Amino acid sequence: MSFLQIEGLRKTYADGTHAVKGVDIDANEGEFIVLLGPSGCGKTTTLRMIAGLETPTAGRILLEGNDIVLLRPGQRDVGFVFQFYALYPHLTVAANIAFPLENAGIGKEECRARVHAIARQTGLEALLDLFPGQLSGGDQQRVALARAMVRRPRLYLMDEPIGTLDAGLRLVLREFIREQQSETHVTTFYVTHDQEEAMALADRIVVVRDGEIRQMGEPEEVYERPADLFVAHFVGSPGMNLMDGALIEEGGERFLAGPGGTRLAFPAFAEGVRGAVTWGIRPEYLLVKDDGPLTGTVVLTEYLGARRYVYADTGWGRVVALANTTAALPPGASIALRPDPAHLRLFDPATGKAVGA
Repeated sequence: MSFLQIEGLRKTYADGTHAVKGVDIDANEGEFIVLLGPSGCGKTTTLRMIAGLETPTAGRILLEGNDIVLLRPGQRDVGFVFQFYALYPHLTVAANIAFPLENAGIGKEECRARVHAIARQTGLEALLDLFPGQLSGGDQQRVALARAMVRRPRLYLMDEPIGTLDAGLRLVLREFIREQQSETHVTTFYVTHDQEEAMALADRIVVVRDGEIRQMGEPEEVYERPADLFVAHFVGSPGMNLMDGALIEEGGERFLAGPGGTRLAFPAFAEGVRGAVTWGIRPEYLLVKDDGPLTGTVVLTEYLGARRYVYADTGWGRVVALANTTAALPPGASIALRPDPAHLRLFDPATGKAVGA
């Protein structure tokens, strides 16, 4: 039996907005699930229904086999971390962390011991006597995380808990969250619109768009084998290059045919697929090669430290490639690119669904 089962979860508001449209998720004990998608796609609404802060229009939420839909939030034994810290400004850091323990009727001595233990783990010991207004944004969010974790709930729910922080603090707290979750082995649902954050944290990613799950799987699976065009473009930075063409066969060989009679040799994995297709290739599998069959003109290069990307206009449209060369690539220069055939992906242009995988 799954630790948490979400079955046919729906949420329709009074104005007719369908925020969540039949979501099904099974989570194992200790698993870190990331709900990934653009703003307004239903991620937070799903999390709030699990927490009991929103009432589902339909569906079931089973925690260890028991339907919790009718339970009040305080009866569900979940720790919720909001995007905006939600700390009590009139209470010290220690009192903020202790609040859920006191609310649960835990004695003063045990409260004090558990607050100091979580403060050591979260690096907050020197801040326990301060008030939220005296803390940096990163420290405030660390307090919010400590408050959620001190109670040792059955389930963590985190709604973009580091989304408002600067890049450096996000990296520090991302590492902290994963370490704490691994140590406590508490099942965690985490909401973000940041695909890099999702890839770094998740055991499994649930990609959501318009209230529906578009793909669910391990990070590598979602990245390497996207289920549809939305996932292909949304997951990855830069996203997957997507181009329209036709898959044809002549003289026993298969080709992707494109504008102006251009052709790319195609591997044998998509047997049975013919005609119009959208094909995709990740930038890191599209390399600068003097003899590459995909030719065009450099638009710009983008230096990102460990990697440099080149944007080029080709007969297939604009593409992004890994600049795996030290040669200068100034705007206007001619360029030749070679896609790695093992990493080509095909999609049905009518439905957007992956084909031939």
